[in-house]
Amino acid sequence: MNSMTGYGRAVAQADGREMTVEVRAVNHRFLDLSLRLPRALNFLESDVRALVGETLRRGHADITLTYRNTRQDARKVQADTALASNYLEALRKLAKKTGVKDDIKVSQLAALPDIVTVLEQEEDQDAVRALMEKALQEALKQVAAMRQTEGKNLQGDLKTILSRVDVRINLMESTAMDMPQRAKERIENRLKELEVQGADESRIAQEAALLADRCAVDEELARLRSHVAQLRQMFDESGDIGRRMDFLVQELNREVNTIASKSQDSALTAIAVELKSDIEKLREQIQNVE
Repeated sequence: MNSMTGYGRAVAQADGREMTVEVRAVNHRFLDLSLRLPRALNFLESDVRALVGETLRRGHADITLTYRNTRQDARKVQADTALASNYLEALRKLAKKTGVKDDIKVSQLAALPDIVTVLEQEEDQDAVRALMEKALQEALKQVAAMRQTEGKNLQGDLKTILSRVDVRINLMESTAMDMPQRAKERIENRLKELEVQGADESRIAQEAALLADRCAVDEELARLRSHVAQLRQMFDESGDIGRRMDFLVQELNREVNTIASKSQDSALTAIAVELKSDIEKLREQIQNVE
């Protein structure tokens, strides 16, 4: 069982190129990827998504690519000679008209706007792609390791909550077994309040039994135990189990709601309320399971 929370960062270098990849993953209902990469590397987007999809099945992941190229052939310096000639001609005319000494140097001319530009050369896409794959795979490896560790911690919390759920289900069962007797006592107390004399004991027992039968929760308790057992079986599974666990928790909640709606016994209702609280804690934790 894995969590959806993880972080990884890796740097890959080769032939004057350097690629840094950072991956931050959190919980999400589906696999949702957010990519931040330089515009010049947009050609890598589909490759990044495919690689991430092989490792992550669910969760929101922010993936940031940072790239540096320090190779000598990475940039080209270009001078606009036509524009420089126009600048020079205009400056000479200005010197002649104003009488100012013409002391223009090449360095001064090159500093004028748009004379010299630096052009980024087209990248070797295969070389950049190989560098990205190396860095991304290492970062994803770190993410996977962290998600596995977080998953173990989650599993411990879930086991603790399920142990409390077991206790409450057992308590519900024992409380439900005493319902006919408590129903009989309620009927007898009500008859006393109404000052009814000579009530038929067998009739009272029959009414109590009918009332208890209408409030029977045996089937719901059996399904609760089945759902809890299935949740425990998933602890040792890998892959996308979060959705199935979430479904089972919804079913747990539905069965408890049914029990609460059937119950005419304050003791059983109180246990149902406590059980719903535990189930809500289960649901919150399972939102982080992959």
